[in-house]
Amino acid sequence: MTAPALPARGSLRLRFIVAILVWIVAGLVVIGFSTSALFRRHVEYQFHDELTVHLVELADLTRLDAAGRPVLDRPLSDPRYGMPNSGYYWQVERDGFPPLQSGSVKRGALDTTLAHQPDIVHRLAPGPTGPTMTYGFARSATDGGSELHFLIATDEQILNDVIGAFDAELRRWLGLMALGLLGTGALVILYTLKPLDRLGQAIAAVRNGSARRMEEGWPAEITPLVADLNGLLDTNDAMVARARVEAGNLAHSLRTSLAILTDEAETLARGETGDSAATLLEQCRRIGRQLDWHLARARASVRQGARTPIPDAIAPIAAAMQRLHAGRTIQFAIDGSAPVALAIEPEDFAEILSNLVDNAGKWAGSRVGIDWRISGPHVLLSVTDDGPGIPEPMRAAVFQVGSRLDEQAPGSGLGLAIARDLARRYGGDVSLEGRSDGASGLVARLDIPLAA
Repeated sequence: MTAPALPARGSLRLRFIVAILVWIVAGLVVIGFSTSALFRRHVEYQFHDELTVHLVELADLTRLDAAGRPVLDRPLSDPRYGMPNSGYYWQVERDGFPPLQSGSVKRGALDTTLAHQPDIVHRLAPGPTGPTMTYGFARSATDGGSELHFLIATDEQILNDVIGAFDAELRRWLGLMALGLLGTGALVILYTLKPLDRLGQAIAAVRNGSARRMEEGWPAEITPLVADLNGLLDTNDAMVARARVEAGNLAHSLRTSLAILTDEAETLARGETGDSAATLLEQCRRIGRQLDWHLARARASVRQGARTPIPDAIAPIAAAMQRLHAGRTIQFAIDGSAPVALAIEPEDFAEILSNLVDNAGKWAGSRVGIDWRISGPHVLLSVTDDGPGIPEPMRAAVFQVGSRLDEQAPGSGLGLAIARDLARRYGGDVSLEGRSDGASGLVARLDIPLAA
C-alpha cells in the first residue's frame, strides 16, 4: 500500500492543513493561558479562605495565662501547622512576651507589621523558609493590657507547586488534544476535498475520450462548475458539428465549380475555346466567394467570451477608410456616446465595421457618420451615409451571399452577408434603414451585446 503523497506547495490541501494548524495552535494557546489563569485564581481564593478560617480559629483558641502570656487551649485543627518546616505557620505576639509560634517554625519568625489593625490584611512577606502568603490582624486583650497580634502564613511555593502540577497536566492534555484535532482535521480535509479528486478524474476521462460529459451527483458548491464545464463541452461539440457542416457545405459548393472547371479544361484540351475563358473566370470568382464566406463562418464559430472597447476599435478603421477613399474627399466622422465595451472579438468587430463603413464610403456623397448608443444590454452602432440609399423592398436582398445591386461597383457581394452572419454569432444583428431625418442615404445598424 503506497503512502499518501505530501500536499504540493500552493495546493488547497496544504492551505487547509496550515490554516487548521494555525487555528488549533492559537486556540489551544488561548485555552491554556486562560485555563491556567482561571485555575490560579480559584486556588488563590481557596488558600485565602482557608488561611482566613485558620486565622480566626487561632484567635479563638488563644487565651492568656495568669502572667498574661498568650497560650493555646489546643492545637489548630490542621496538623500541618505542627510539622517542622511544613510551609504552614502561625504566630501570636504580645508586647513584653516572647512570640508564641507553631511547631512548624524552627527558625526565623513571621512579619508582625501586618498584625496591627483590627481587620484581616494579607500580603506576600518573608517567612521561615521563603516568601509566604501572610495574613494578620490585632485584637484587644481580655485583661485590658496590650493587644494580641495574630499571624498565619503559607509558603508561596505550595501554591506554585499546585498550579505548576496543574499546568503540566494541562499541557499534556492540550498536546494530546492538538494531536487528535490535527488527525481529525486531516481526515476532514481528505473527505471534504475528495470531490475535487473525483472532478480531476472526470476531466481526465473527458480529455482521454472515455467520457463525453461530466457525470451528475456533485456537491452543491461544485455543481455550478460542472454545469459550466458540461456547457463548454456542449458548446465545443456544437462547434465541431458546425465545423463539419461548414466543411460539407464548402465541399458541396466547390464540387460543382470544380466539375465545371474540369469540363472546361477538357474543352480547352480539345481546342474548343469559345466562352471557356469567361466560364473559367466566373467559376474561379465563385470559388473565391465561397471560400471567403465559409472561412469567415468558421472563424466566427470558435470565438467565445470576447471584449472590444469603443471608440478605440473604431478610430483605426475610420482612418483606414479615409485613406482608402482619399480620392473622393469623403469625411468619416465618429460621434458616439460614452466609451463602452462590446461582447465581440476585436477582429470580428473590425471585419463587420469595415464592411459597413466601406460599403457606405462607396455610395456616400461627402460624409459617413459613425455613432453609437446604449440600449438596455445592447449597443446600437450606426453607420450613416448621404448617398442615394437603397429602396426598402431591396434591402433584404443585399444580405444574400454574392448579391450585388450594382455589378459595376467593386466588391464580391459578400460584405453585408458576412457582417450579418458574424454579428448573429455573437447574439447581435445587422440591418439597413432609411435616414430618420428624411435626407437621402442609408443607415447600416449594428446591434451587439454589451460586454460583462
